[in-house]
Amino acid sequence: MNVRALAAQVLNQVVEQGQSLSQALPAAQKDLNPKDKALLQMLCYGVLRTLPRLDFFCRSLMQKPLKGKQRAMHFLILVGFYQLLYTRIPSHAAVGETVNGAKALKKPALKGMVNGVLRSFLREQEALLEKAEQQDALKYCHPSWLVKRLQSAYGNEKAATIMDNNNQQAPMWLRVNVIHHSREAYKTLLDDAELSNFTALDDENKNALRLEKATDVYKLPGFTEGWVSVQDGAAQLAAHYLDAQQGDLILDACAAPGGKTVHTLELQPQLKQMVAVDADDKRLVRVQENLDRLKLQATVIHGDASKPDEWWQGELFDRILCDAPCSATGVIRRHPDIRWLRRDSDIAELVKLQKSILNALWAKLKPGGILLYATCSILPDENELQIKNFLENTADATLIALSEQHNDTTKGRQLLPNEDAMDGFYYAKLQKTG
Repeated sequence: MNVRALAAQVLNQVVEQGQSLSQALPAAQKDLNPKDKALLQMLCYGVLRTLPRLDFFCRSLMQKPLKGKQRAMHFLILVGFYQLLYTRIPSHAAVGETVNGAKALKKPALKGMVNGVLRSFLREQEALLEKAEQQDALKYCHPSWLVKRLQSAYGNEKAATIMDNNNQQAPMWLRVNVIHHSREAYKTLLDDAELSNFTALDDENKNALRLEKATDVYKLPGFTEGWVSVQDGAAQLAAHYLDAQQGDLILDACAAPGGKTVHTLELQPQLKQMVAVDADDKRLVRVQENLDRLKLQATVIHGDASKPDEWWQGELFDRILCDAPCSATGVIRRHPDIRWLRRDSDIAELVKLQKSILNALWAKLKPGGILLYATCSILPDENELQIKNFLENTADATLIALSEQHNDTTKGRQLLPNEDAMDGFYYAKLQKTG
């Protein structure tokens, strides 16, 4: 199999057909050996991180764009550019294997064209890179609408840092299951497995470990037994901030794939009941798989979080985690396709949906109960401004401190990408008075 051709096909599926990378990539990797699997992942992630810049090079070097049935060849050329600019693959090998990809894509007549464009790039890349630096969308490799939103929210300098962090590779975070081991005890197990390059967060995030180098999950001590899970450090804060108590009735709304559900159960196994709801029945399968691996119990329900009366007729909840659907602009470094699959017009629709879910879930919360609002977004409209609007229109809602360390009661907590090496996340903790 020609890995460059496979990469071109995956990229075409994502950019042109709107598939998520998390769907398209595993399907393409399934028959590859580990080395080729890693190469394919690197090429796909790399091209998606630098897409507008690579597109600009292609437009500059070709008289007319490749369309229709030839569109995959466009992405093959981008794969070639990426290798020449950003990898240690020798230029002759990068060009040769990419040119051979035309045959694998059943376009052997276009091998000469691919070869010519890549060799022209080798001659002109310095001038092309200089031109690319003059346009923000090309310089930062983000769509123009997102560049403008980030600059408006954070100022040009901070927005530039955010976008630079978005273009970095995300680290691998682990969550130690305290039912089995303390974090300190699990560190010893990692040392014994020669996976000793790790960093622990402070005591607010008591279960988190960051590996300096990603590894196969099945090499992690006790993974199949449920001793440890993979979850970003920022996402792990949800269960700590929710702070479930013994005997609580808990709702995890928009729960898939279930990481926050099971973490809550790990921290407090003696709940009255854990209810996990999601509108995507396919993703609910992942929730059940996580529960099964960790040998934990929850009531898993297929339902729309904005319409809880359709799936819940039980008593009011003590605590609710509202992990709201969002733009996912805080996890772009982990999912580089997000910036190309999202549109500026999506934000207003998401804000409307978040508002609907918040209001609907609030009605299912006991007086004195806690609702933790969470997103993996860094856009104020979905976060601080959403909560501000909710508080202004909800008489019995009060914003309270997330924890002793983060006790701001005015706007919640906004984490930006790569803050303490974590993803971008937002949290606000609301209490129902009366």
